[in-house]
Amino acid sequence: MIRLSYLVLPRLAAFDSPERFKSVLAYLHECGYEGVELNMTEPFGIEPAVLEGMIEQIGLAIPSFLTGEAYADGLCLSSPDASVRRRTVERLIGYVSVASRFNAVLVVGLLQGLRRDEPNPNVANRRIAEGLKPVADAAGAKNVDLVIEPVNHLQVGFNNTVAEVQSLIAAIDSPAIRPMVDTIHLNIEERSLTDPILDCGKSLRHVHLCESNGGPFGTGHVDFMSVGRALRQIGYNGFASVKVYRQSDLETAARESIDYLRRVGFAN
Repeated sequence: MIRLSYLVLPRLAAFDSPERFKSVLAYLHECGYEGVELNMTEPFGIEPAVLEGMIEQIGLAIPSFLTGEAYADGLCLSSPDASVRRRTVERLIGYVSVASRFNAVLVVGLLQGLRRDEPNPNVANRRIAEGLKPVADAAGAKNVDLVIEPVNHLQVGFNNTVAEVQSLIAAIDSPAIRPMVDTIHLNIEERSLTDPILDCGKSLRHVHLCESNGGPFGTGHVDFMSVGRALRQIGYNGFASVKVYRQSDLETAARESIDYLRRVGFAN
């Protein structure tokens, strides 16, 4: 069975207090979500032990942590500066330890960099693969899955399609690295919303559900029913995280998104 989680986009430090964040977690649980996906940042914004207590008390899981905000700290896997690449690898290895604590996957997308970081995609991909190999080793040692997100070409410079991500994964050659999909990026980069899911098959490790315009579900043209059908066809039983980043507040988006997914038959 596909389990639904909600992607909380603001940094944890953006919440007024731990109590305010805990109330958000409780609200998500009341809506029917089984998990919450978070951004990994430094500083994290809350002590991991405190977060562990919150999710255990409320009854949520943390299926995944995003890493892209570290790009704003000047980190980048494709950078021509070897010291930047080294610091990026060190940051990701540190994130692996936190992800392990929560039995969560670690998502790499934006940290691959942009074309302005490295115009040559062959050079960039060589650097990305070399950087992710030690991260994959660290992840494997802690039983953490490192997932590569195919992000559209307007937001990330490299590996925008599922096929490109699969080629990168093959180059790294580690069982700790798996692909994921995000419906907004599928909508931009792929000819089909469902064929890339079927191509991933059993290797698919994580899913983001996002409307074609990034707004409330039903205001764009993503066929979530077909996406759910494809996920069930490959036997996917992991989390699918709802992502809404435009035209709605968190509470409204969380409630209306799960209602919509139930209405179209994606979720029970």
